[in-house]
Amino acid sequence: MKIGILKETLDGERRVAITPIIAKQLIASGFEILAEEGAGEYSSFKDSDYTNVEVAVEKRAVIFHEAEILLKINPFDEEDLKLVDEGQILISKLYHKSNPELIQAIANKGATAFSMDAIPRISRAQDMDVLSSQNNLAGYKAVILGAFEMTKIFPLMMTSAGTIAPARVLIYGIGVAGLQAIATAKRLGAVVEATDIRSETKEQAESLGAKFILVDNEGEESEGGYAKEASADYVKRQKEAVNKSLFQADLVITTANIPGRKAPILITEEQVMQMKNGAVIIDLAAAQGGNCEVSQINKTIVKNGVKVIGTSIDPRSVSTNASDLYAKNIYNYIMHLTEGTNFKWDLDEEITDETLIVQNGTIRKN
Repeated sequence: MKIGILKETLDGERRVAITPIIAKQLIASGFEILAEEGAGEYSSFKDSDYTNVEVAVEKRAVIFHEAEILLKINPFDEEDLKLVDEGQILISKLYHKSNPELIQAIANKGATAFSMDAIPRISRAQDMDVLSSQNNLAGYKAVILGAFEMTKIFPLMMTSAGTIAPARVLIYGIGVAGLQAIATAKRLGAVVEATDIRSETKEQAESLGAKFILVDNEGEESEGGYAKEASADYVKRQKEAVNKSLFQADLVITTANIPGRKAPILITEEQVMQMKNGAVIIDLAAAQGGNCEVSQINKTIVKNGVKVIGTSIDPRSVSTNASDLYAKNIYNYIMHLTEGTNFKWDLDEEITDETLIVQNGTIRKN
């Protein structure tokens, strides 16, 4: 079975779905691998790195024509679908709940589509979970970006001219990105506090050295590994509990997302107006509407001396590492779906059932 690695076309994207080392492993498993010319160039993988492991490097049209499985990171777009043939298998992040038109277009082509962002949050799927692997890097980069944008340093520093107090960092959302942000900020020497509506995250935050901010000594449970939407009353009480820390913070990182829904507002414009002059907010949920009321995707907004940076921090800025992790996720996923080089199509199995969005032109998941 032939697998085609496509070059990403999304503006600014620098990652590649399969790296040469993972391509070699797939070939050893019996697959034939084709890669589009220049697919890995922005992740520091040359075409010769692929040909050295017996990958055939071809033009884009050849990949679409010959490959039975087509791999991408970002959703297939309108131009891609013009080249897709009936019966081909597409694997990428499709975000099917918010992209019904794309899913219908794939179905109209008579193709099959698996969505990597639909991997269930269960223990046996951890090595396939692209959201976790990529968010891990996003949490790290959010702290690095914050350090660059701040006018202060992170650690306590004692000098002959006096002592510099450590920066105060507040992190909303203790998922994968939030936990990595805590760990990175602590390594850099900051005083870190964190909050989340899920009570089970308290121990995780504290294990990394953050002070966990409780809301009336209680919390809510997660749904399928994700935070669920909080009640209006809980949101009000959370703001009251967090305000003191928020108004003292030098850097705030927000990471809260609910799959298939707009990101919850955690910081209002009124709260921003009460923050310290020179404080920085990195809103990682800006692409889903933002956790901060004033944030806008890919823009820096300054309110009352507070710099609000709306970003998804797609791990494109660390594309080599991000590609390595994504490729390993894809490899494990393909090994799970196949027996030899043939798909098992085990629809009674949870991972397959949850991620198979379109099968031979029939939409299974909306």
